Amino acid sequence: MDPEKLSLAGIENIDGALYSNESTNEVIIGKTASTNLDKKVGDTINLFGKDFTITGIYETGSFITDAGAFMSLSTLQNLTNNDNQVSNIAVKIDENANATEVGKAIETAYPTELSTTTAASMAGRMNNALNTIDTANWAISLLAIIIGGVGVVNTMVMSVFERTREIGVLKAVGWKEKRILGMILGESVVLTLIAAVAGTIVAVIGVVALLSVYFSGTIEPSFAPDIFIRAFLVAFVVGIIGGLYPAYRASQLSPTEALRYE
Repeated sequence: MDPEKLSLAGIENIDGALYSNESTNEVIIGKTASTNLDKKVGDTINLFGKDFTITGIYETGSFITDAGAFMSLSTLQNLTNNDNQVSNIAVKIDENANATEVGKAIETAYPTELSTTTAASMAGRMNNALNTIDTANWAISLLAIIIGGVGVVNTMVMSVFERTREIGVLKAVGWKEKRILGMILGESVVLTLIAAVAGTIVAVIGVVALLSVYFSGTIEPSFAPDIFIRAFLVAFVVGIIGGLYPAYRASQLSPTEALRYE
């Protein structure tokens, strides 16, 4: 982009200086790119096999834009062997103008050459994509909770079966039903909390690895405390619900029958 038109990309403040429109070896990079590449003003960066001097570092607040770089249009055209060609045209409209009408007017004037999209429609598509991801996330989480609950029930039922004689002995020496119930429920909760810790560790490592491989420098992982709190609350609830039936079954065992169980 020509340096005098950088405001169209949301670039207003630059640490350093703009590149020259005539220069073929100057570039500005975003704050995110600067951090990820450990580059500062005056350093060089290799693009398309050519070294460029970084004259400035900008920050727009957009994680996509701030992970990129800008140079003069003619320089990029020469580097990519696309002389006199552009792939994107930014249009700034008057404050009271209707973006949709302006877009339609452009497409009418250039029906076979240009198609238009507004910032609002791009934001709408992004929101729809995020909503879809959010819905899928909830669906996967619900499925995981159901599978986890079934797993807890199965594990605790097997535990009760394997310890039938032990439970019979405990009841024979005076343990009340409530105490047996609490013991099995406690084991169920401990089991799910241990699984929550292991799952959290695997999830954090997986997210960091995935983003570093496929979205390095573009998307940074963010782990808010409330996410972990909710995860452990869900694990606790699953432990209680999953352990209710096995715990009740254990508490209702007859000491005589339990002691005779093989």
